[in-house]
Formats: sequence, C-alpha cells, structure tokens
Amino acid sequence: MTKETLTKIKLLNPEHPNKSTGIINGQSSGILNWNDIAYPQMYDLYQTLLSNFWKAQEINMQDDIKQWDQLTLVEKDVFLRINTQLASLDSLQTPTMSQVMDYVTDSSFKAIFAVISQQEAVHNESYSYVLSSLVPLREQNERFNEAKNDPIVQKRNQLILDAYEKFRQEPSPQHLFELGVNSINLEGIYFYAGFAFFYNLARQQKMLKTSTMISYIQRDEMQHAYFIGQFIRILLSENPSLNTEENIQYMYDTIGKAVELEKEWAQYILKDIPSIDLNEFSAYVEYLANKRFRQLGLPNLYDERDNPMQWIHVFSDEMINETKSDFFEQKSRTYTKVSQSNGFDEL
Repeated sequence: MTKETLTKIKLLNPEHPNKSTGIINGQSSGILNWNDIAYPQMYDLYQTLLSNFWKAQEINMQDDIKQWDQLTLVEKDVFLRINTQLASLDSLQTPTMSQVMDYVTDSSFKAIFAVISQQEAVHNESYSYVLSSLVPLREQNERFNEAKNDPIVQKRNQLILDAYEKFRQEPSPQHLFELGVNSINLEGIYFYAGFAFFYNLARQQKMLKTSTMISYIQRDEMQHAYFIGQFIRILLSENPSLNTEENIQYMYDTIGKAVELEKEWAQYILKDIPSIDLNEFSAYVEYLANKRFRQLGLPNLYDERDNPMQWIHVFSDEMINETKSDFFEQKSRTYTKVSQSNGFDEL
C-alpha cells in the first residue's frame, strides 16, 4: 500500500492538457471541456444526476400532516428516530464529497462530486422539511440529540467516520480508496432499514408524501453508490500500488462489517414493527451488498439470491420508472429511463 500523500490541486495549470492524465496525481489544466475527457461515460452519468434534480418543497406534506395523528405511538417514535438518524448520516456527505474535490485531478470527476455534494445537502434539508411539517422545533431538536447520542447509532456511524476522518487528517491515495469504500457503505448499504420502514407505511397507505420523498432520495443514493464504485475501479486501475490483495480484502471486510451493522440497526429500530420480517430484511441487506460487490467488479460475498423482500420491489426505482408515474399518488412524474449505463437496478 502506498504511503504517498496527496496535495491540493491548483485551480489552474495552463501548461497541462485539458484532458486529465489521471483521476489523482495526473496532469490537468483545470479547464473542463466535456467533449474531451478521459472517461466519456462520466458525461452520461453527470447528465443522469442533473436529470434527477428535485427540491423538498415540491412535495406538499398536507396529507401526511393530516395522517400523523393516526399513526400509533410506536410508528411515530420510529418515524422520528429514523428520520433524524438518516439526516445525521447525510450530514457527513456534503463536506466529505466537497473535500475530495480538492484532491481529484480530473475536472469531470470534480464536477460529479460537486453535484453529489449538492444533492446530499438537498437530502439533509428534506428530512428537516418532513420534521418541520409534523412536530415542533423543540421535539425536532430533542430527536436530533437522540440520534447524536444513541450508542447504537454511534457504533454504526463510527465505521464511516473513521475512514472519512483519516482522509481529512491525512489525504493519501490509500485513504481516498478507503473513503470511497465507506461512501458505498453509507449510500449503498446504510439507509435501507429506514427506507423499508417508510415503504412499509406506504404499502398501508400511510404517510405517502414522506415515502415519495424517500423514493427521490433513494434514486439519488443508488446513483451515487454506482458512481463511487466506478471511481474506485478506475482508481485501482490507474494506481497499481492500490490494486492489492489487501485492498480487495478491505472491500470485503468493510462492506461485510457494514452489512452486519445495518442488520443490528434494523433489529434495534424495527423490532416493534411486526409487518417487517427482520430475518427477511437481513437477507435483503446481503442481497444489496452482492449488488455493490458486482458494481466494484468483485464476486458476491453472500449466497446468490433474488430479492427476498418481494413487497418492497414495487417501491423500487425500476418499478416507478417503468410506470413513468408516481407510484404513491399516480400523478405524472418525470424520471430518467433506467438502463445499464446509468446504473439503476431494482432495490
């Protein structure tokens, strides 16, 4: 493993070519001409991310406000705990993705990291928007403090924080690689217990506006995880010193650990939600992890299986895209068509 340290990229290097010679430690003028980039598929990905643009305020929460008092006390408690916990995770992504931009040579990748950073800020705002519709500020603050101080949440978040802080304190190719793997953990493994809870409410015709918001967030997160997977594969390809058996094992160990932490979180947060089978959910997280390994170009870690939570498939990006309408409200909603090139697949 390399011990090399990365340095911040100068804004402009006129003596260098516009097309970058590497995503890190390459030569690049800093001028982005999308028609002359090292990895042309990144333009398609950039366009896909832009086509996903949305704002929380586009969703009218009036129906959910009316339904809120019809939820059970358990449903309300879990709803608020999951909302603030997801917001705490997304809070990490905007500054982290912004910092990565300082060390990435290729301007096309910088542009994509910038869009991801902005979208994560939108996600964070959306959780606050939902909360502001349902409970007063005092309770919002109490719930955010609960999420911050909950030992199970802290244990779960520490895996991500450790990798992100290592890169923040000592930016190096190795630490950038580890940051990327843990970004996949955050966006491609974590969140799904929370998403399952909101979709479980939706299949009971409860809190449909919130579930629509979650579907927007999920659509973005799946694309972010796909991009980071591509970024890691290119990083390893361009930097043989990183393409080691130790780093391959790191991916298996770290994603495997995230899977176990997500299962533990689900057992903790969903234990009083009888309509979600937790054994089924555990298999579902393994199913998702196998998808992440394949996006990284690696064989499955877990047994090959179809989606074990069949009911959640109707809430997936693929199904919503196929109908070209909002599943929850059956109103027209524009989505980018799913294809292999943009990386969407079923949940």
